[in-house]
Amino acid sequence: MVVTEKCDVYSFGVVALETIIGKHPEELITSLSSLLCQDIMLRDILDSRLSLPEDVQVAGDVVFVVFLALKCIHSYPQSHPTMQQVSYKLLEI
Repeated sequence: MVVTEKCDVYSFGVVALETIIGKHPEELITSLSSLLCQDIMLRDILDSRLSLPEDVQVAGDVVFVVFLALKCIHSYPQSHPTMQQVSYKLLEI
């Protein structure tokens, strides 16, 4: 395995998802593939030890970070954003 910036991006995605869902993202990816045709609610993926955000903007920001993190762990490393792109996206929220 060659260590590149893409490894940092992948690691960010894993840590972000582990923080939000409270477990390794592999479990989330498995459940997402089985729920592909259904709407997935934030309460379905948020760590059950955390309370749901009451503010709509905060909930939207959490969903945004989940989608950004999923891009970071995409199965094709060429599809990963750069850390600079991730940083810019996070500054937008």
